[in-house]
Order: sequence, then structure tokens, then C-alpha cells
Amino acid sequence: QLQLVESGGGLVQPGGSLRLSCAASGFSLGSYHIGWFRQTPGREREGVSYITMSGSTNYADSVKGRFTISRDNAKNTVYLQMNSLGPEDTAVYYCAATGTPWDLLSRREYKSWGQGTQVTVSS
Repeated sequence: QLQLVESGGGLVQPGGSLRLSCAASGFSLGSYHIGWFRQTPGREREGVSYITMSGSTNYADSVKGRFTISRDNAKNTVYLQMNSLGPEDTAVYYCAATGTPWDLLSRREYKSWGQGTQVTVSS
């Protein structure tokens, strides 16, 4: 079974930065497409970014130019570097894995999820 564990969330002031980590156990992250999602109460889980097996990346328009996804195969970890954070980025952030390459910003594409990490942007 694929296990994913997110970490790195917390409270940060507007304009600040955080780096989230998604660590895998039981499988190689490099063999899957990995996505980052976020969710706030009452809203659907939305795609933030993904990195494919080959290393291609993509971002939601709302985070382009501010967030960067990367993968360290040696550490079996995917990162989400988040800069210029604003209150609208407050959410629980999840990473997920899938073997299918279709709509990778859609939560419906993924079957394996981590437990989430809370990011709160507030002064």
C-alpha cells in the first residue's frame, strides 16, 4: 500500500514562505505522478501542482510564479516550496500519488493520499 506523509505546514505571516514535504514509504515516488492539493472547509479539494514521473511540472493559475514543486529521489520526497503566501493560501495541503497521467490537477485522478498538513497564513 502506498503511504504518503506530509509535513512542513504551520503558521506564517502574509508574504512569507513555507516548504512542504511529501515523504513516501513502501514505494518509489519517482515511479508515480505526484500531486499537491489543498482544501478549505466547505470547498472541494483543488489541485495546486504536480510533478510527473519524467519530472514535468504544472501549476494552478492561482499559484504560478509563487509555488515550486520538486522531487528528491534519493530522499524519496516531493517538496512544495511556497513563496509570497497570502491569506487565500490558507488550507490543508495534501499530496497524492497516481500511476495514470491524465488530468493530474484533478483530485479524481488520485487514489493514494496523505493525511494533510495545515497551512495558515495570517498576521
